Amino acid sequence: MYPFLSTHECAQMLKAMSDGTRLMMIKSLFEGEKCGTEIANELKLPQPQVAHHLGILKNASLLMSRREGQRVYYKLHPVVRESILKRKEQAINLGCCKISFPG
Repeated sequence: MYPFLSTHECAQMLKAMSDGTRLMMIKSLFEGEKCGTEIANELKLPQPQVAHHLGILKNASLLMSRREGQRVYYKLHPVVRESILKRKEQAINLGCCKISFPG
């Protein structure tokens, strides 16, 4: 759970998750770290579109990234990951609300 989120911060995260493609990306990253190319192939989307959506999720502090050569790897932010692991379900608890993903 994100501690002490302001209503503005919560709204920014919800806004970032308000797109079906971005929700699919988050759900994909429940499995673990992936590079943008892996996500693009998995979701059958063009690489530029995937990069755009991943940038939005990263700017909303839902994802973290690291570069390895020319590839960028993404993973759920540790607070998001912890909220999922504690509940043993695919859900993100923002403190103000909880987003659940069907199995």
